[in-house]
Amino acid sequence: MLYYSTNKQTSPASLQEAVIKGLAPDRGLFMPEIIKSLPQDFYDTIASLSFQEIAYRVADAFFGEDIPADTLKQIVYDTLSFDTPIVKVKENIYSLELFHGPTLAFKDVGARFMARLLGYFIRKQGAENVNVLVATSGDTGSAVANGFLGVEGIHVYVLYPKGKVSEIQEKQFTTLGQNITALEVDGTFDDCQALVKAAFMDKELNEHLMLTSANSINVARFLPQAFYYFYAYAQLKKLGKANNIVVCVPSGNFGNITAGLFAKRMGLP
Repeated sequence: MLYYSTNKQTSPASLQEAVIKGLAPDRGLFMPEIIKSLPQDFYDTIASLSFQEIAYRVADAFFGEDIPADTLKQIVYDTLSFDTPIVKVKENIYSLELFHGPTLAFKDVGARFMARLLGYFIRKQGAENVNVLVATSGDTGSAVANGFLGVEGIHVYVLYPKGKVSEIQEKQFTTLGQNITALEVDGTFDDCQALVKAAFMDKELNEHLMLTSANSINVARFLPQAFYYFYAYAQLKKLGKANNIVVCVPSGNFGNITAGLFAKRMGLP
């Protein structure tokens, strides 16, 4: 499947190109050319499937043309080594708990998937010294650092604003070492983000270094977040609560809810 830029000023890219580049040359975001609907029999039997089985079916719709089935399945199963349970709050109100991953952040799903997918493409391409840049106000840096820790051929640089990150989150990405480097910036999160974007747009820098982003601008970060929307539906269906579902998503830059909209376009009731 090809991935086009939302600015439509550059040629469509392969999945491998989209994941490695992160941001399109025209500064647009890469989006899949087609959003495939999943068959009705998938929804009919979804309540009997595990989180990993559901996620693999969703991942296959986006990435199956570009990644061997066994490899994609391994990426999915390695990513989802923890649960995202539905918990009853009160009558007809349920919460999807996304804090059971290694850094207690919902971003663990997307970050871990991207780390494994990028690692696969790096090995396939035979590339070395890929540099992942990420700006964070806390949870993104923790999730990305943990997800990429020890991935061969990839070095992660986490930019974070001085004095504006919780102590525990700062420790999560400043104490890992190995292929994770944390850079404290005397400024705001927006300043960190601006530095990352400036690096991507610096032609001379990109001639000497292979750069990519692990923020939610990368298609490999936000698309996997669709997995848990399907799993939430499966759990509610098992409880007999799958009719007329209304989903409320706390949002920052709308990456999480964008994944939910992709799930809806794929036929999720």
